[in-house]
Amino acid sequence: MKTLTTTQRQYLKGLAHNRQAVVMIGNQGLTPAVLKEIELALNAHELIKIKAGSDDLDTRRTWMAEICTSSGAASVQQIGKVLVIYRPGSKPVIALPH
Repeated sequence: MKTLTTTQRQYLKGLAHNRQAVVMIGNQGLTPAVLKEIELALNAHELIKIKAGSDDLDTRRTWMAEICTSSGAASVQQIGKVLVIYRPGSKPVIALPH
């Protein structure tokens, strides 16, 4: 899992603000199918929002950790039921500040 600096995290939060969630975690929880969709979305967009269907904060935190571990992405932020993650592509489109 990649670690982001405070400056990079703030920059990515700004970019994510106007984006829509591209993956939804439903009643079945974090299934292999959901992880595959996250992988596809990261390959296409680098920075994605995930809508978590659970009301339980601990469950959402666990999902965030599992997603970041399995995908190699970095956690940007978690606001309510929205998780934001980032993983640079093979040819990064988003240029992070240093």
